[in-house]
Amino acid sequence: MAILDLRRRNGFLFGALTLVHVLLISAQVTTRSGLPLVAQVAFGLFADVQRVASAATRGVGGAWSRYVDLRQVRTENLRLRSELGDLRVQLQQQQALASRASELQSVLQLRDATTLPTAAATIIGGSSSPEFRTVTIDRGRLDQVGPDMPVIAPAGVVGRVIRTAARASKVQLLIDRNAAAGVLIERSRAQGVAVGLGGDRLRMDFVAGSADVSAGDRVLTSGIDGIYPKGLVVGQVESVAREGGTLGAIQIRPAVDFSRLEDVLVVTGGLAPSESGEAP
Repeated sequence: MAILDLRRRNGFLFGALTLVHVLLISAQVTTRSGLPLVAQVAFGLFADVQRVASAATRGVGGAWSRYVDLRQVRTENLRLRSELGDLRVQLQQQQALASRASELQSVLQLRDATTLPTAAATIIGGSSSPEFRTVTIDRGRLDQVGPDMPVIAPAGVVGRVIRTAARASKVQLLIDRNAAAGVLIERSRAQGVAVGLGGDRLRMDFVAGSADVSAGDRVLTSGIDGIYPKGLVVGQVESVAREGGTLGAIQIRPAVDFSRLEDVLVVTGGLAPSESGEAP
């Protein structure tokens, strides 16, 4: 066993001496460029190592740069989305304010145009039951608002006050099932009564069978009910049914869009019928 170890050591020693000898000989051999062969080989090996290391470094650096850029792009996208959301909210608010300003301007124009004393009011509540179409306004007894006072909007008749408190009143809308108003057809002057149906339409009752009524006719208040002044716009005839040559059901589309109502005028006095027959 000792002899085998000695032979191995001698073999290693011989190999090492041979390698040193080759290196010494190579150091004496020069290439065409004038550099020693060993230096040329070492330079080539070192250059290959540098090339691989440089490529790896560039790859890692590029990946890191792309990662950083991607993070920055994502952050910028989040910021832009947030700003876009804020701008959309601001736009909606501005549109709502513009719509509100336009509606208030229309109410003020109506107040200035009518010769009747009025009080401007804002709707602050509505009925929770579809069977009773009412709203609450922010004007009451302290504002000289009382029962049966008509309520109007720029588009036409809204309804009448049915109950008051100190600073608020309940208004029965014209489309309520229990609401009614004396009306006439503007074109033919045929008279009748507009009755609420609880939905978004009115029906014109008590019209003479031979009356001249057609779809598209404008319907105005007649003033005979003692509540609504004469000449206020109620709506437009939507359809007319005829039975055996006489009038049947007459359906009216209200002039007021009750689903979007916000501001109104309460007519607080001077309810003598107008002779003009025109809406204020």
